[in-house]
Amino acid sequence: MTRDQLEHAIRAACDIAGDTELWVFGSQAILGEYPSAPENLRSSIEVDVQPKNCPEAADEIDGALGEASVFHATHGFYVHGLLIEPTAFPEGWQERAVPVRSPGTNDNTGWCLEAHDLAAGKLCAYREKDREFVRTLLVEDIISVVTLKARIRDMTVAADLQERLLDWIDITVEELKRTE
Repeated sequence: MTRDQLEHAIRAACDIAGDTELWVFGSQAILGEYPSAPENLRSSIEVDVQPKNCPEAADEIDGALGEASVFHATHGFYVHGLLIEPTAFPEGWQERAVPVRSPGTNDNTGWCLEAHDLAAGKLCAYREKDREFVRTLLVEDIISVVTLKARIRDMTVAADLQERLLDWIDITVEELKRTE
């Protein structure tokens, strides 16, 4: 995915939702803060969004712009309208979100997760693809280990999960040091 495609997704999703703002919270949110992010961070063809002011329109976005839609077939990517799980990201993530607003978005705003908040949310999902995404953020020096750990500690998750994530970070950092 490219930044232009992200802007197109924001424009189209806002049009469908009748909203001028939305949250962008999947992996492609990285394009908000890093428009030229490494290609392996931009490999997804899906943009996860929730209208900011009318979240109930998420299903409409998914129906009109989602996987296997005419939009998907036409543009080669799709927009997944979802509701954000309240505990999915570190406390204060909304205030750190990075705005994407331009003529390409029709002056609508896509509020993209900040990289550390995105990484913390990805780690909580703990799927292999999400861990690889976070590993790449670390390798590329896009995120700081100290800040990522602080964000993990700011999440409302079970203590054993929090400990597991912090351990994963430590182990991964050690592995990366050995491969340098």
